[in-house]
Formats: sequence, C-alpha cells, structure tokens
Amino acid sequence: MRVEQSVKTTVEKRQINVGDLNICYLTAGNGNDDDPPLVLLHGDGESTLDWSWVLPILGATHRVYAPDFPGAGDSSKPDVVYSPEFYTQFAGDFLNALGLRRAVLVGNSLGGQVALRFALSYPEAVAALVLVSSSGLGQLVNPFLSQLTLLWYGEAAIAWSKTPLGAKQRAWSRAVLLFAHLNRVPAVWLAEQERMAKMPGFLEATLSSLRTQLNVLGQYKILLDSLPQLQMPTLVMWGDRDRVLPKEQAENAVKRLQHGQLALIPDCGHLPQVERPELFVAALAEFLGKVVYQN
Repeated sequence: MRVEQSVKTTVEKRQINVGDLNICYLTAGNGNDDDPPLVLLHGDGESTLDWSWVLPILGATHRVYAPDFPGAGDSSKPDVVYSPEFYTQFAGDFLNALGLRRAVLVGNSLGGQVALRFALSYPEAVAALVLVSSSGLGQLVNPFLSQLTLLWYGEAAIAWSKTPLGAKQRAWSRAVLLFAHLNRVPAVWLAEQERMAKMPGFLEATLSSLRTQLNVLGQYKILLDSLPQLQMPTLVMWGDRDRVLPKEQAENAVKRLQHGQLALIPDCGHLPQVERPELFVAALAEFLGKVVYQN
C-alpha cells in the first residue's frame, strides 16, 4: 500500500467512558470495514497531540484512533499507580469500549511497551505491531529521566514545573531530550507541554509511570526475552539520533523477532511522528502494505 502524503482527512476529537474514566481521543478516516484499524499509543509525559502530524495522512486510507492515556492530555487523571500493567489493561479496555476486536497497535516509547505487553497477552487481537522508540527493550535510558526516580528529586521537579517559568523550562528541556534538532520542535508541541505541566495530576502521573519502569541504573522492566513469542508481523522504528533510548536497542530487538523489520529514521530523535512525520508515514505505509493491507 502506498500512502499519498498530499491526501489528508479530517481529525475529530472525541470522548469515551472507559470503565470509570473519561478518555479523550483523536480519530480519523473510515477505511475498509474488513481491515484492522490503527491504534496509536503515545509515550510518558506526552499526549495524543504527538500523533496529530500523521493522523490526517493515515486517516486517508485507514481508520485511526489515538487516545490520551489516563493521567495525560485531557483524559481523567485518577490517583493510581501508573504502571505498564495499568496502561496495558487500559489499552484492552479502550479497544473493547470502541468495539475493536483486532487492530494494528503503534506505540511510541511507553506506548510501545504497552503495545508489546498487550500483544504478548492477547496476540489474537493484534494484526501487526509497530514499536516506535519503545521502552522495555534494554536497560540503558537517558540519566535525565532515571534521576527523576530518586527520592524527593522527582517531587521537587514537579513543584518547580508547575510554575509558569518552570513549565516553560520543562518544555524546552524535554525538547532538547526528545528532538534531534530544536528547529524542528513545533510551537504547538511546546505549548502542549506547558499546558499539561500546569494540569492537576499530570506530572504526578508521569512520575509514577517513570518510577514503575526505571531506577537510577536504568530500565528494570525489560521484555527482550519475550520477543521470540510474537507471531504477528512487527516493525521496530527508531530515530537514529534518539537521546532517550539508544538505537542499538532496536537492532537487538529485531534479531529476536520471528517476523521483525527495522526502520531507522535518519537524523531524528525520540519522536519520529513529530520530528520527521513524512518519513514516519512512509516507513509505516511500506510495512503495512507488505504484511497487513495487501489488496
């Protein structure tokens, strides 16, 4: 399947009740009723805005859904432990709430780990898996994130980041971490980072999530040994200048997959769908055209 990047479709913002939680999500496209839709899962400290650069294009040929995780964006922010297991349960509940029995899961960072965990537990519900700079594939992680797990340090960072100046500084600090080039950081992305930092519960949820995955030594919930279990086609996509998780983790992961492919996005950081959306869409379309949408 080839996606013409000049063709775009309207993106709608909707809300849905998932259990006791009010969840905000973006959706686009209609697609073929017989084809599995795409479900896009964002990373820690992010929101569904991250997918807005590719949603209008993907929606031209697919049904696409992109939720704000609980604790993020405009979704509910309950007082819970935001573990990968919690998010994985949410992913299943979200699919059920939409009546989606089978989907292509595309996850970035934390969203990749959630997609992977869901695919391992419910393989029949996953037509294909796309891991974009996914966590959970190796111990190494940028110390900027792992140091937040230190007692009191994370709480102090939250208190500062809730102030107007602190929110702005946090947004730019994340931009330096997540993008290969600052001149590619969209103004609307920076504004979203500032907006969310001031939301009650958002930073607390982000810190809770980090602490369930990381300690000062790096990631401690690593799923590499489980990768050979996967039977569905899997694409591992990574920015080759990712400062959060080294690209070697992608290369090691692909070696363990039975039906794995690797797409390294050149001159790109941790958010290919934001920094290099045209290359993201091209790599995804090529993969899906070969293994899922072959008509």
